[in-house]
Amino acid sequence: MIIDIAVFDGMDELDAVGPLEVLRSAAERGAPFDVQLVTLEPQSRITCAHGLAIVPDGVCRDSADIHIFPGGGWVARSAKGARTEAESGRWVPVIDAAEARGAILASVCTGAMILASAGALTNRRATTHHGAWSDLEAAGATLVRERVVDDGDRITAGGVTSGIDLGLWLVERFAGREMAVQIAENLEYRAAPQAC
Repeated sequence: MIIDIAVFDGMDELDAVGPLEVLRSAAERGAPFDVQLVTLEPQSRITCAHGLAIVPDGVCRDSADIHIFPGGGWVARSAKGARTEAESGRWVPVIDAAEARGAILASVCTGAMILASAGALTNRRATTHHGAWSDLEAAGATLVRERVVDDGDRITAGGVTSGIDLGLWLVERFAGREMAVQIAENLEYRAAPQAC
């Protein structure tokens, strides 16, 4: 299973690193996950919202089974981050292509607004950071105030720490509950109950 985690300047570090650690831990335990941090175009370095520099693994893969979009900077209206990415429409072709091939679109925090800006959450159950709940509803999503909302081929997670919950949810869904529990225990993390 090919999993691309989008990265871009101004994103919140933990939005991407949380699910990355969980999913790569699952891969190390034998889950069939190929997880990469990807940019839209070749980029040697990403500077995150709190200054962490990340070296991406490559660019978006046309064969990805899951695309995860982080947030960051939406509520603060930062010059870089999820709002800028959503308003630019840069990710729309990736999102449209993923939808067309039946890939799963997922988000952490205000990464949901990138999906919503492309119409991918219209009339879909979804969540985001509490500071963007009204924006998500205005974009046409059905707001569910939970840490993780699984709507089949759309899986969204709330605020920044819920990226760990998203990763554990994906592990449980695609590699089994036992592995998800083992990873949560290893992280010393108590996962939140999932939304139905």
